[in-house]
Amino acid sequence: MKKTLFALLFTFASASLFAQDASQIRLGLTAHPNFGFLKVENGKGNGLSTGFTYGLMSDFEFAENYCFATGLTVTTINGEGEIINYSPYHTAAAGTNTAYNVKYKMQYLQIPLSIKLKTDEKDDMKFYGQFGLSTDFRIGARQDVEQGNTPLADDVKATDNTKFLRAGMIIGGGVEYRLSGKTSLLGGITYNNGLTNIASKPHSVKNHFVALNIGMFF
Repeated sequence: MKKTLFALLFTFASASLFAQDASQIRLGLTAHPNFGFLKVENGKGNGLSTGFTYGLMSDFEFAENYCFATGLTVTTINGEGEIINYSPYHTAAAGTNTAYNVKYKMQYLQIPLSIKLKTDEKDDMKFYGQFGLSTDFRIGARQDVEQGNTPLADDVKATDNTKFLRAGMIIGGGVEYRLSGKTSLLGGITYNNGLTNIASKPHSVKNHFVALNIGMFF
């Protein structure tokens, strides 16, 4: 809990610091799909799973073509993989080195902290690159578990088997198209690389996703 409070305080303090010196503050809404996958230390990932992101985005422009980008979104990251001797479903009767197919359905309250670099506007368009971190707080966790062709869990609550806090590294880019005045349409792509383990011990699982960013600034 102390770590969570510290992370929240750091997030809002950083946003306030940039906002105080910002020459322009822009707010917008976003809703877009993402495609999640897992990296499993004792096993392997198993393809892409579709998720979804929606919420608020904001840019604090502290210099021409440079801004601090943050927001507050609800992000669902789904991912599937094979995990060896997956606890708590593994039993001695199943033998050693038994593979379990596990699908994580994680939902986070996500706060990105990134720097966005923009080009000069031409034909009402600006291109941008983005790099930074995301701080994610779990608000939901469910999973499916299967061994062989035998279902062991179907969309069960998984808060006891997953971590509350997730951190990720953001890299991406895209384009803004000015519709009129301060209103602009945003489109781009972002890769969010999970830095922390999302699974409880003794397993090590990291979830990553690629997002097709769609939003509008007002």
